[in-house]
Order: sequence, then structure tokens, then C-alpha cells
Amino acid sequence: MDVEVLSRIQFAFTIAFHYIYPPLSIGLGLLLVIFEGMYLATGKKIYEQITRFWIKIFALIFGIGVATGIIMEFEFGTNWATYSKYVGDIFGSALAAEGIFAFALEAGFLGILIFGWNRVSSRVHFFSALMVFLGSMFSAIWIVVANSWQQTPAGYQIVGEGMNARAEITDFWAMVFNPSSVDRLVHVWIGAFLAGAFLVLSVNAWYILKKRHLEVAIPSFKIALLTATIFSLLQLVAGHRSADGVAKNQPAKLAALEGHYDSLSSADMYLVGFVNNNTQRTTGIRIPGGLSFLVHGRFDTPVKGLNAFKPDERPTQVNAVFQVYHLMIAIGMMLIALTLYACIQWKRGKLFNQRWLMIVFVGSVLLPQIANQAGWFAAEMGRQPWVVYGLLRTSDALSKTVTANQVMFSLILFMVVYSLLFVLFIYLLNKKIQHGPAEYGTKEEIDESSKRNNPVIKQEH
Repeated sequence: MDVEVLSRIQFAFTIAFHYIYPPLSIGLGLLLVIFEGMYLATGKKIYEQITRFWIKIFALIFGIGVATGIIMEFEFGTNWATYSKYVGDIFGSALAAEGIFAFALEAGFLGILIFGWNRVSSRVHFFSALMVFLGSMFSAIWIVVANSWQQTPAGYQIVGEGMNARAEITDFWAMVFNPSSVDRLVHVWIGAFLAGAFLVLSVNAWYILKKRHLEVAIPSFKIALLTATIFSLLQLVAGHRSADGVAKNQPAKLAALEGHYDSLSSADMYLVGFVNNNTQRTTGIRIPGGLSFLVHGRFDTPVKGLNAFKPDERPTQVNAVFQVYHLMIAIGMMLIALTLYACIQWKRGKLFNQRWLMIVFVGSVLLPQIANQAGWFAAEMGRQPWVVYGLLRTSDALSKTVTANQVMFSLILFMVVYSLLFVLFIYLLNKKIQHGPAEYGTKEEIDESSKRNNPVIKQEH
């Protein structure tokens, strides 16, 4: 394999591995605010117990996320030097803002969140939880802004020519609010909320199956289920808005996402299928004219297809783009169906006596993660052959001195180190889950919490 392919594989591997953790931090941060807010509002020790447990999980996720994220910034200089020079003014400002306004806020208050129990007031501790959550949200803002600028550049000018060309900011806020940034940010945020909610659902479903820590597991599961239900439905709206933006700003990507080639005909919407790029045919289960309806509001209106673009200005791995995009959508619909069904069973008083449903929720922690990864792969592969859409090709963004052997060696090294980190993460996470929430408060307070929850537990088990 050549340097370009290896460098793309290396960056895809490192960013995909890193992206396991930030969504969990953001989503779990939201639930920490809810849990501690419930404790502050009700004074019930059970919510303090829940909060303390998930703060430990959050700290573990945050630490691994930081460790795995540093590598990517070095790769910009080692493998993608031309790209770094080209977008340095844009990326530099966004990453600096992320460090100053987001990471510092999150990391600073994390210390109070972890070690501040019994050292600061409950209101100050809740404020620290809120600041940690907002810090993770701000971090997502600047990362998505930088990436969205690559998708839909705005607020810039090109200075220099050829290898000396680089983009400079002419309007900072136009760069920040580029045509795709807001829709993509909302889409990413909601995906993160779902990742955190389903982690909480998975762990507490396991406790319920094992009949352990039920006084904690039942209320935690219910709060996480409400959160997951709300945001799985909102994701449907956010995803549609993001797709509308792609149709307007990146028509070649939309055509690849849907496997659409013929610009003169209405575009079908495929539920599942296979794209043959050689014959330019897509086969599968489809809704005739469905894509045309979503884009134009009419089933018979043509949509610009891949054959309207030069072969060297459109994605080559069309089937791969098509598959990961449809995988993301399929999982999104599964999350909606699962959460709505669980809410119906909750209303009927049958939620916790369906063992098969709890087993499904234990495994459901993987679904938002897979959907988040598939969404990013669809976005990045669908942008090819551009690293900055319409301005800089991926093949031109490489470092000129790095060799294939060097990239291969570093790729193998990263795989080994990241595998060890992942094993460590799973080991520590499992250890904390196996230990379970510790009890805080007097015996009378704990007994009172158990009495309040046990009647529900007995009825539904």
C-alpha cells in the first residue's frame, strides 16, 4: 500500500478509537447533571449514591479519552504536513479555542466533581457537574466547527499559490457558523447523549438481571430511558436537517450516500442495498422516488447523481459510503423502536419483568457507538477525494518526506498501544461495575431509600 492509503488508515484508526470516549463523556455528563440535580432538588441519598458511582465511570472515560486524543494532533504534522500548512490558520484558532474555553473548563471543575464531596457545598458540587458537562459540550463545538469547515468552507481567503497556498480567516464568525456546522453539531451532540444514556441503561439492566443494587438500578434505568427516548426521537429530526444540508452543499456526497447515479431521473431511497460502482447500479429494497421527495418534496423531481461529476471529483468507494450511512440510519430507527417499546412496557408496569428486554438493553450499549462511528465514516469517506471540500485534495495533503514503511511501523505501534489501552479500559470499567455503587448516608437513610424502591421492584420482578 502507498503512503496515502496507509496514512488514511492510520488516521481513521486513531480517530475512530478516540471517538469511543468523547461521546460517552458528553452523554454521561448530561446524566450526571440530571442525577445530581435530582439529589439537590429532593435531598434523597439514593441520587447521591447514583451520582457518586457514575462520576467514577466518567473520570475513567475522560482519562482514556485524553490519552487517545493527543496522538491525532501529532499526526497532522507527521503524515499531513501540507494539510496542516493549508488549514493551520483555521484549525489553529478552533483547536486553541477548544483548549482555552472547553478543555480547561472541563478539566478544572473535574477535580471538584471527583474530590469535592464533603469539601464543598452541594450547590457548588452541582455547579461543578454542570461546568464539566458544558466543557465537554464546548469541546465538541470547536472540533465540529473545524471539521465542518473542511466540509463547507466559509469565511476564508486563499493566500499564496501551489505548495505555498494556505487558507486564512477573513471572517471568524462566518468560519464558525459555516453552512454545515450547526446542523452537524446538533447531530453529534444528540449522538453523544444517546451513547451516555445507553451506557447507563446497559449497566443498570445488568444489575436488574442479577438482582443487585436494585434500589439504585431502578431509578437510574428510568431516568436514562426517558433521556434515550427523547433524544432518539430528536435525532430523527436532526439527522434529516443534516441530510438536507448535504443535499444543498455537497451533492456528490449525497449521491454517494444513496447510491444515486442518474441525474436525469428521480432518486429512489434504499432501505438496504448494494452499489456496484462499475455498472453504476444500485440494487436492494427501495422506496421509488423517496430521495426526491425528501430533497424536493416531490417523488418525480430529479436529484443530481454521481454521473454529473467528474470521476476524479467523486468518491470511489461508493458502496462502502452507502453501507455505513444506511447502517447509521438502521441503528437510529432501532433505538427509537427499542426505547418506545420500553416506555410502553413501563407504563403497563411490565418493564422489569421481561428478562429478554433487559438482556437487549445490556447489549444495546454498542448500538449508539456503532452508529456514531458509521456516521463519521460516511461523512469523511463521502467527502473524498477532497480533504477540504473543493479546495484541497487528500492526495495533495500528505507530508512529502514520510515513507510507507514509516507509516506502517507507526500504525502497528498505535494498534498495539491502543489495544492495551482498550483492554485496560474494559478491565477497569468492569471492575467498577462489578463493585457497584457504594452506600452513602446513615443506615436509616439507606433503609428509607430501599423501602421506597422495593415495592416497585417486587411488583415488576
